[in-house]
Amino acid sequence: MAVGADRDRGDGGGCPGGDAQGLTVVAGVEATTPAMTNTGGSAGTSGTIGAVSLRADSSTDRRPHVVIVGGGFGGLHAARRLKRAAVRVTVIDRGTSHLFQPLLYQCATGLLSEGAISSPIRHLLRRQRNADVVLGEASDIDAAARTLTVDRVDGTTMSITYDHLVVAVGMRTSYRGAERLADFSVGMKTLDDALAIRRNIIAAFEMAESLPDAAQRRPWLTFAVAGGGPTGVELAGQIREVATIALEDEFRTIDPAEARVLLLHGGDRVLPSFSPGLSSSAQKTLDRLGVETHLGVHVTDVTADEVETTDKQTHEKVRYPVKTVLWTTGVEAVPFAGAVARALGAEQGRGGRIPVEADLSVAGHPEIWIVGDVSSRDDLPGVAEVAMQGGRHVGAVIAGLSEGRTERPPFRYRDLGNAAYIARRHAVVESGRLRLSGYVGWLAWGAIHIAFLAGIRNRLGTVVNWGTTLLTDSRRERAITYGDPETARQPYR
Repeated sequence: MAVGADRDRGDGGGCPGGDAQGLTVVAGVEATTPAMTNTGGSAGTSGTIGAVSLRADSSTDRRPHVVIVGGGFGGLHAARRLKRAAVRVTVIDRGTSHLFQPLLYQCATGLLSEGAISSPIRHLLRRQRNADVVLGEASDIDAAARTLTVDRVDGTTMSITYDHLVVAVGMRTSYRGAERLADFSVGMKTLDDALAIRRNIIAAFEMAESLPDAAQRRPWLTFAVAGGGPTGVELAGQIREVATIALEDEFRTIDPAEARVLLLHGGDRVLPSFSPGLSSSAQKTLDRLGVETHLGVHVTDVTADEVETTDKQTHEKVRYPVKTVLWTTGVEAVPFAGAVARALGAEQGRGGRIPVEADLSVAGHPEIWIVGDVSSRDDLPGVAEVAMQGGRHVGAVIAGLSEGRTERPPFRYRDLGNAAYIARRHAVVESGRLRLSGYVGWLAWGAIHIAFLAGIRNRLGTVVNWGTTLLTDSRRERAITYGDPETARQPYR
């Protein structure tokens, strides 16, 4: 079951660690420290320590080295499929955890904690003895030398060699060339995005409570969501539920239920990837919740105080006083995908996707596979299930090659359908001819998402959290941070 459009994993990866001299030793890895200058001893005496590199001796381990960039759905499933293969596996990711993006909006609106939708990659692979994990961001590739350049968290770089490379870096939020829109809006792809959205939503209600005039409060109590796909619809519905249920009776000056939620979508119906009947059902639920849907419009400007829309047909511009703008429309490949394409001589397609052969390898480079959203083949959708199936397929092919088999079967995607949460007790699910909505769809949606969550603890915790929320109408995951994320400092003015 594909659990929502454009929601695959995190971006790509690198490595931490090192001894007292700042050197890191990993099998098949070259660790490099930048040039360091040391001044000491007698006056006028100085010494310079040049760049130091060290390559571990892996001559005793003849197994092929499989490097997987990205610890999301595609990367994780590729790694797991190689558990019993005669290979060494290194998973590189710029974050420490596998993120379950289909429930990111529930973290953003205080229903689930960040821990409920993420699991440490090291923990998930702890019993896979042939797998290692590296923290950092892959930034460049030398295809001839079969070497990756990885930026570590302290700003230094390291090199990792590979025999097989799986690129599963996912996508990032795209503003379609209008990067100025990012200055006053928040995307919806990472945990940082979710926590920023939560902070903006909670702070908006608190600000409105402190303002004496209704005109001043109005922009703070207006939330604009750009994009009418699954993520946008789910986020808009959840904000209205926060306003009408979770925050009820908690404020004295304002009525949170007065909050406006504007869903701004360029298409002629919400959830365009679903059947017209389910799209209509979702729209009715949104209307009942009080979400104001504006179809056939593009967001063309965002400032600190307003959002501007332009009608696609009439070109009429409308400006809304808004303090919180959330961007869920449009994705593009992360920078490393561009580096891969340039190194391989591949021409990136729509959104920066890289074209692949039938087995998901890159033409002319049978040792490199592209998996998930960043892969372009047969117009496959950017959903989690495509990445999971692709990862398993590539893992199986590499396992076969390690055993001496030469056949490389083509990837065949089995479409299990789509699911989207609209409001409590109402979701839509579509799989082939099966179409569910309302309460039955909501139950099916819950079962699907619990099944796909990584880790028993996350599954049980999520079920308990959902049940508690339904019984008490409360959302306890509303803590917000406002300090420097690097140092945790929270200076008083």
